[in-house]
Amino acid sequence: MSPPLLSVVIPVYNERGTIEEVLRRVRAVGVHSEIIVVDDGSTDGTREVLRRLCEHASPDHTRILFQATNRGKGASVRRAFREARGRIVLIQDADLEYDPADYPRLLQPILSGDADVVFGSRLRRLGHSGSIGQVLGNRILTYLSNLLTGLGLADVYVGYKVFRREVLEQIRLREDRFGFEAEVTAKVARGGWRVRQVPVSYRPRTRAEGKKIRLRDALWGLWCIIRYRLAD
Repeated sequence: MSPPLLSVVIPVYNERGTIEEVLRRVRAVGVHSEIIVVDDGSTDGTREVLRRLCEHASPDHTRILFQATNRGKGASVRRAFREARGRIVLIQDADLEYDPADYPRLLQPILSGDADVVFGSRLRRLGHSGSIGQVLGNRILTYLSNLLTGLGLADVYVGYKVFRREVLEQIRLREDRFGFEAEVTAKVARGGWRVRQVPVSYRPRTRAEGKKIRLRDALWGLWCIIRYRLAD
């Protein structure tokens, strides 16, 4: 069989209530793709849901992997990257904040030969309704990242990031947790790859609904922006 056009990478941690619907929406897009789910040591019953889904998953199209302990989004994404076979690799969060119906828009710049990496942008679409703290923190970190990388992005911490396979093969990633977002952005900039951004739909959830980003993640993100601009 020819390799899939797209590898959809889904890191999962404690998303029992949403993971099945996310998988349904990803499959409904209709792109020739494989799906790689990495459970990051969930404790809320997500692992049991995924084990049940394993019984019906096609080994050619959906693979479900389990981390022994919780290590963070970055660690899960790195493992999925190693498994990916597609010519294009896309990160999909498992919490229903992002809509897989945006895949054609995200893939178009790479398919047309205009980009090596695509970032989604939540802030360029009407209706972005995250909390004031989330929006302000994102804007500050994005501004600082742009200042050091020169990329001019609207949204560094967006969940949707898409890569040509060759880009990932040339980047060595280290961050285990949410510092991954700042690290991969800095290393894409240092590699000189062509980056485009496209607006995506976004339905933010609250902390009560399971939002996991905290102030400590923002502070670590600030450190990663500086660290990976200066050194690997």
